[in-house]
Amino acid sequence: MSELDALTVRLREAATEAALAVAPDLLAAFRGAMDVDFKRDEHDPVTVHDRRAEERIRELLLKRVPDSTVVGEEGGRRDGTGRIAWYVDPIDGTANFARGLAFFCTSVGAAVDGEPVAGAIVDPVAGHVFTADATGAYLGDEPLRPSGVREEARALLITGFPTSRELARDDPQTLPRFGELIARYGTVRRTGSAALTLAHVAAGWCDAALGTSVNAWDICAARVLVRRAGAHYSAFAGDGGWDQPGYLAHGPGLEPHAAREFVDWYLSRLPGRNT
Repeated sequence: MSELDALTVRLREAATEAALAVAPDLLAAFRGAMDVDFKRDEHDPVTVHDRRAEERIRELLLKRVPDSTVVGEEGGRRDGTGRIAWYVDPIDGTANFARGLAFFCTSVGAAVDGEPVAGAIVDPVAGHVFTADATGAYLGDEPLRPSGVREEARALLITGFPTSRELARDDPQTLPRFGELIARYGTVRRTGSAALTLAHVAAGWCDAALGTSVNAWDICAARVLVRRAGAHYSAFAGDGGWDQPGYLAHGPGLEPHAAREFVDWYLSRLPGRNT
């Protein structure tokens, strides 16, 4: 095992420890009374549990890797001096968590020299612990195996599109494009957690995932998980950087023609591009 591979194993262990450390508190708070605040708008909630979990995760990671940088959804970036950066979403799917819907997770991803290499995603309600490093991708101790579905007409697609901000652009093609995905895929769902959705792609419980409005902390661990499981993960703009806000992920046998057509359309509508 190379030095970098061995490092990814240690980072995966640290990520798993940190994500599991906050799971009991999140599970205890779930479906209980809680105050909900909002960040950008009413579609972007945050709770005291998000903030508390992130601080606990940050504390544990910096104890394990003192010279690293932690980039969290709630606390922002706190710079270290080393090669390692952590991307932390304490509750990916806060709206679900706050309303009692059991589809949320804690995601802790590690990047070395700017490239994601390891991570852990913990679903505290289901008790699922997804992890990945250079040796592979796992659910507990078992290797993950993505779906073998080949036709979109038989596939389950999970997407976050359209978001409220995308609808606010008032593009007349937005809903018809969403309708095209519904028509061409066997099943389309909007679940509200990018990291957990991508973990389901890696596990073979979902055939494809399409994200249009995500952040680095949503996808760092999940990107490693999907790729190490043997599924496909691509950013919308190709080599434009792993942390860009759009992705397409799918099982190794699927030919996602409709999803790729959607990506081409979506990119064409962004500011500064030809329409």
